[in-house]
Amino acid sequence: MPTAITPRRRSRDDRESDEADCGFPDMVSSFQPEFGSNKRTRLHDGSASTSPGGTSLTNSYHSQSSLLQSETLRSQGARRKYQPGSIVRVKLANFVTYKAVEFFPGPSLNMVIGPNGTGKSTLVCAICLGLGWGPQHLGRAKEVSEYVKHGSQEAMIEIELAKDGKRFKDNIIIQCIIKREGNKSIYSVDGKPQGKKAVVDLARSLSIQIDNLCQFLPQDKVVEFAAMTPVELLRSTQRAVASQEMIEMHEQLKDLGKKQKDAQAKCTADQDSLTNLESRQRGQEADVERMREREQAVKHVSYLEAARPFAAYRTARLVHMAAKDKRKEASEELDKLRNEVEPSLRALNAKQRYKDQIEKVEAERRDAIREAERRADGIDKKFRDLQDRHNEGVAQYEAERSKGREKKQEIARHEDTIRRLKRQMEEQPSELDVQAFNERIREKRRVIQNCHDQITELKSKQSELTSQGREKKLQVQQAEKELAKLGSQAGKQEKKLQNASRDTAKLWDWVQHHQDEFEKPVFGPPIVECSVKEPRYVDLVESLFQKGIMLSFTVQTKNDFKKLSDVAESQRLSEISIKTMGDGLEPFQPLVSADEMRRFGFDYWALDLLEGPERILAMLCAEVHIHATGVAIRDTNNKQFEMLQNSPISAWVTSKSTYKINRRREYGPGATSTQVKAVRKAAVWTEQPVDLTAKKALQGSIASLNEEVVACSADIGEAQTRILAWRDSIQTASEEEKQLTAEKTIKQKAIGEFKALPTKLAANEDKLSSAQAAISAIRDRLRAIVDQQDLIAMERAQVALDYADAVEAFQVCHNSLHEAEILLIEATSDYDVLKARNSSVAELLRSQQCQVDELVKETNDAQREAHSLLVTCRRILAAGGDDELLNFLRRLPEGQTTEDLEAEIDSEKARLELMHEGNGGVIKEYEARQKKIDSLTSRLEEIKFALSELDDKIKELRDQWEPHLDSLVGKISEAFSFNMEQISCAGEVGVYKDEDFDQWAIQIRVKFREHEPLTTLDSHRQSGGERAVSTIFYLMSLQSLTRSPFRVVDEINQGMDPRNERLVHKRMVGIACGIVDRPSNNTATTQRGKEIMGDEEVDSDDDTGRGGSQYFLITPKLLHNLTYERGMRVLCIASGEYMPAERSRVDFKGCVELMKGLRAGGMNVAAA
Repeated sequence: MPTAITPRRRSRDDRESDEADCGFPDMVSSFQPEFGSNKRTRLHDGSASTSPGGTSLTNSYHSQSSLLQSETLRSQGARRKYQPGSIVRVKLANFVTYKAVEFFPGPSLNMVIGPNGTGKSTLVCAICLGLGWGPQHLGRAKEVSEYVKHGSQEAMIEIELAKDGKRFKDNIIIQCIIKREGNKSIYSVDGKPQGKKAVVDLARSLSIQIDNLCQFLPQDKVVEFAAMTPVELLRSTQRAVASQEMIEMHEQLKDLGKKQKDAQAKCTADQDSLTNLESRQRGQEADVERMREREQAVKHVSYLEAARPFAAYRTARLVHMAAKDKRKEASEELDKLRNEVEPSLRALNAKQRYKDQIEKVEAERRDAIREAERRADGIDKKFRDLQDRHNEGVAQYEAERSKGREKKQEIARHEDTIRRLKRQMEEQPSELDVQAFNERIREKRRVIQNCHDQITELKSKQSELTSQGREKKLQVQQAEKELAKLGSQAGKQEKKLQNASRDTAKLWDWVQHHQDEFEKPVFGPPIVECSVKEPRYVDLVESLFQKGIMLSFTVQTKNDFKKLSDVAESQRLSEISIKTMGDGLEPFQPLVSADEMRRFGFDYWALDLLEGPERILAMLCAEVHIHATGVAIRDTNNKQFEMLQNSPISAWVTSKSTYKINRRREYGPGATSTQVKAVRKAAVWTEQPVDLTAKKALQGSIASLNEEVVACSADIGEAQTRILAWRDSIQTASEEEKQLTAEKTIKQKAIGEFKALPTKLAANEDKLSSAQAAISAIRDRLRAIVDQQDLIAMERAQVALDYADAVEAFQVCHNSLHEAEILLIEATSDYDVLKARNSSVAELLRSQQCQVDELVKETNDAQREAHSLLVTCRRILAAGGDDELLNFLRRLPEGQTTEDLEAEIDSEKARLELMHEGNGGVIKEYEARQKKIDSLTSRLEEIKFALSELDDKIKELRDQWEPHLDSLVGKISEAFSFNMEQISCAGEVGVYKDEDFDQWAIQIRVKFREHEPLTTLDSHRQSGGERAVSTIFYLMSLQSLTRSPFRVVDEINQGMDPRNERLVHKRMVGIACGIVDRPSNNTATTQRGKEIMGDEEVDSDDDTGRGGSQYFLITPKLLHNLTYERGMRVLCIASGEYMPAERSRVDFKGCVELMKGLRAGGMNVAAA
């Protein structure tokens, strides 16, 4: 369920599960967090004493032994160098819960402690994201932008890594800027921009493996590590402690093993297929022989059928030769007939030639007529063109005469204008004082502007008074509403909401007036929307809720969530909490029946005592689980308490206390803790009398505001009267200004016109001269037009004579045509008579010619058919392919005809019918199977050769990799066994070896009790605490072998019992700080521990070389009197809303020094 609230990293349930603060010796404040953070520090009555500086210190601090104190004092001088790649400094800005913070971890074991929700795991997140890895390795938010502090646009992570002295002479500073907008990260190394991949590669080159749970185990990945399979554990172990070459060899072995299995599977399958195919091949050999004999007969028939074109060609060739002989005889017969009838046809042919000549003459004379007609038409067109030119000349003459008349009128007008202008020049106009006129006009305008200014000022005052009056009326209405609310329950609750959070009350008032802008109804905070049904339970019910839940709005859709969030942001409202609840109360059912509830001693479920909108109640069920929280007016007894611990109920409230059971399932069913708080007095859902003082104050305020409204109305009326008077003054001054302006304009115009008279006179005299010159030009053009018209008249007369000659020539041509047409009629008549007389002779010739044409066609058809068959035969012979067929065709008898060939084909087919046909696909199947047999045989040889090569490669790689792995796991097993011995348990680590290299795994076997055998570590045999102990000891066993510069473990001690937690902590301190168990009288055991853990004894004054790599252990709780050694650094995180604004008031280091001084004084007194 999405929540918009002042940012917080963990849910309320997680925060309430914190146990009482536990002290830890010699806490060093290595950084200063932002004291304005929204995380709050847990405070428990009686659990702390106040130091002189005002800082709360735990009571357990006073119970430390003198030995621990001396070790702590000596540890301040102990120094150790940072390994290359270890973390020297971490600086954060606007990251999750921190606004600004800087961590300075030590080179060995760093204990990061503090209550839940203060930001311990935020350091783990910063290390992961700052070194280039993604949020998926943290198991928390999926987007990097979600790690930016609420209200900020970007976050900064700066990590300083120790130099290696070779590639890096100085410490490496990696900076990461996370942008909320765009959800992106920007990296730089030593101030130079770098890509994310380059930063990850740099970290990997320093053996940093954030993605390896054996090195980096954040809080939300503890369960994932515990659930890691032995195969995955082997992979992570190799990545943590083995060389890259070993990891690559293992990957190569897995790859080669897969290839070997695939090859073996293929070999087996192919061998089975080959055996099957060979068996089937042997069973079909006899059938194949019979089918091949029949196939030969079928082939012979097909060859005979293929020979059909050759026999057909021979037949067609004989037909063509016979047709050719017949055509020759018919042609000779036609020539003989033509010679016999030639005299009879000669006269007919002569008459035909005469007729053709007459037709030619007739056509020539028709052409002559058309030419004469065309010439006459051309002359006629020329005459019409001359007529058009004559008409245009007449129109031009009339136009010029009209222009002449207009010019004469213009000359008369110009002469009159000149005489008038000369008379006007003799009369002088009166003089004008322009400056005086302008000064009078400006004076009037100043008066008008002053009136406008006065009106504007009065209107502004009037508007201000109107606004004041409107505001006063609104204040009166608001006061009257508040006065009415004082007597109602809703009003009382809204007043309580106002006292609890002004921003929330303001937003609720806005929601009530804008409900129509949402998709579904939006519900206000439970303070104003809900109530308790039974007043006697009000203290118990109200104790279940924190302030944030009581002030939460409830929406039903995502769009309404965004809308309300945007409104709160636009109005700059803080501490606004919004919950989304789309469902009703159906999903929230009681955990047990009513009878069982009463058996536990409960009167009601908390949900049964609350009254309000269903969606708000559903939201409270989702957030506070009121449907599963029991309420009892009496305290629970011990029996009921034990029953509740074993029941699904995890929260209830009685008359004095609230109870909450925290269960950590990942550590087993026994990992539980109970949090108890006192019931607080109800302050929200209570009945209170009307506040008479507030009522009198509101009544007085209403009366005063009404008087101010009346005064504002009177001032507005007075201002309106003055505005009307000033407007009358403006009108009078404006009229006087217009009169002065008009008088000035008339006088200026008269003077201007008098000064322009000489110019106008000269212009009119020029126009008069131009008009007189234009009259002379018009006369010249008229004379030219008359001369042109005379020339056109003479040309028209000549054209008329030419037209008469053309008409006469046309008549002569027409008479000649009539004569030729008569002669053509006579010739045609004579030709038709002769043609009728010779019709029988012509018919005989035509009949003979048709016979010759038919024989020619028959000959050509026979030739084409024979040629087509010849082309077919040649194509068959040229195609080749089947040599046997070609040889058969070449051996065909020369005299074989089509009938002979068909008879032979029928004979062969009759023989085939006597033979059994069988399965036509047997031979193809037989041959295809033989090809498969040959292919499989060849492939099997290749696969066997490849298998031999794979076996050699696997043996070579395994001989190199397996001894190193056995040696490595042997060292881990010795260290693990040694660690388990220190807590009186036993354990060993081995390698599970399988034929499949993918299944090789780490096998951890442990024994926690004296009389039980070693058993494999899994979730079925061991408890959650035992698995946690085994896990941390396994991680510690990697310490001396690990190549990583630092390791992070977050809350691994959760679920351990105090004994195991104390023993594990002691071993971890010893390994990380290079201290073997002490005191010990067993020198051999001590030396063995040093050898197993890879440490050497160091002189107390030596500053370097102690312990393994850098270690971060994050935990919210610690036991009292834990082991503390030199080289440890304890980072105490304290932040929250109860921290003072001035950092100087919280000085943990000063508190520790003060306590050390007090103890030293106490020890001196005791010694005295």
